[in-house]
Amino acid sequence: MRLFAALWPPPTAVEELDREVAALQELPDAAGLRWTRPANRHVTLSFYGEADDRARADLTARLGRAAHRASGPVPMRLAGGGRFGDHTLWTGLQQEAPDRDALRKLAAATTAAGRRAGLLPADAPPSFRPHLTLARARGRGPGVDLRPYVAGLEPFRGSGWRAGELLLIRSVPPTSGVPGEQPHYEPLARWPLGGGPGR
Repeated sequence: MRLFAALWPPPTAVEELDREVAALQELPDAAGLRWTRPANRHVTLSFYGEADDRARADLTARLGRAAHRASGPVPMRLAGGGRFGDHTLWTGLQQEAPDRDALRKLAAATTAAGRRAGLLPADAPPSFRPHLTLARARGRGPGVDLRPYVAGLEPFRGSGWRAGELLLIRSVPPTSGVPGEQPHYEPLARWPLGGGPGR
């Protein structure tokens, strides 16, 4: 099974973002992008890839400890936008310095958990860049000029919210064979940040 650790924004933050995305979808070439479903929008802390049951159990225990050691819920705000080349459009996170540090520490802890569970190479460089993916270019072609979309997101500032749970997510790939179908995300475990019982 394909696993990743993530934070999920609350419905109000997703609704605010949806209004911005609706305007972006009116721009030229928007049909050349595969837009992430609102229910799938999240902030990935660490992506682990394929894991068997034994590795998953080890990872689950380690992530629980990482969540318990966290300083508590992490304040954040979706804001602005950016791109990875001409293939991925995203919105970023606006945070004060202490909150940014807390998020980076949490991401580093989830990555360390993946390394110790044997799911990530020991020498993998840090790669965490806080963002929430909005769309990806369809197909394997040259991509889409995402600069107008990034410019459209520049003034966006969502309401502040506090990420209070760390989630371990299973990515279930689509099975219909329909082009552009997106995976289904299934929470396997969740823990409050800063202690308390997980579920």
